[in-house]
Amino acid sequence: MEKLRDIVGLYLNPPDKAMVLCVDEKTQIQALDRTQPLLPMGLGYVEGVTHDYIRHGTTTLFAALDVATGEVITQCKPRHRHQEFLGFLRQIERSVPEALDVHLIVDNSCTHKHVKVRAWLVQRPRFHVHYTPTYASWLNQVERWFGLIHQPPCSHPIHHLFGAAGRPWLPVQNQPWRLRPQLQS
Repeated sequence: MEKLRDIVGLYLNPPDKAMVLCVDEKTQIQALDRTQPLLPMGLGYVEGVTHDYIRHGTTTLFAALDVATGEVITQCKPRHRHQEFLGFLRQIERSVPEALDVHLIVDNSCTHKHVKVRAWLVQRPRFHVHYTPTYASWLNQVERWFGLIHQPPCSHPIHHLFGAAGRPWLPVQNQPWRLRPQLQS
């Protein structure tokens, strides 16, 4: 119950001079490409999709959602290990202004609790880690963001969505995601 209160408290009343980031990874994203182009919907028939595809491997998408602004820091890596997570933490460190503390909300994955990850965090006192309760990773708001990127137009996974650098094209990457809907006046 204490972890729950801690995380909800960060969402409702974030600390001054700090950035609250919800961090997680989506593993085993398949980079697929259909053998034929999609046929568009028309009057009286649905979109046509071939049954066969070419598999271009898998990737792991690391993401950190800024709770205050809705901006997301992303990075694709070929594997899901503590080494890749450390690389993503380094990217977060470069992305967040040095004047701000960083509060990371993460689940209880072994990659987040690895000895080398803990040692890296100890050397950086501005980083504060908040673990979600066991079986409550749904508390991590980045999980909802992962759900958004699997909605259309990304419902047909194709490998050319990933650029040459392995950075994904995300339909919501330039649209800050809000935790609370904005009321229309």
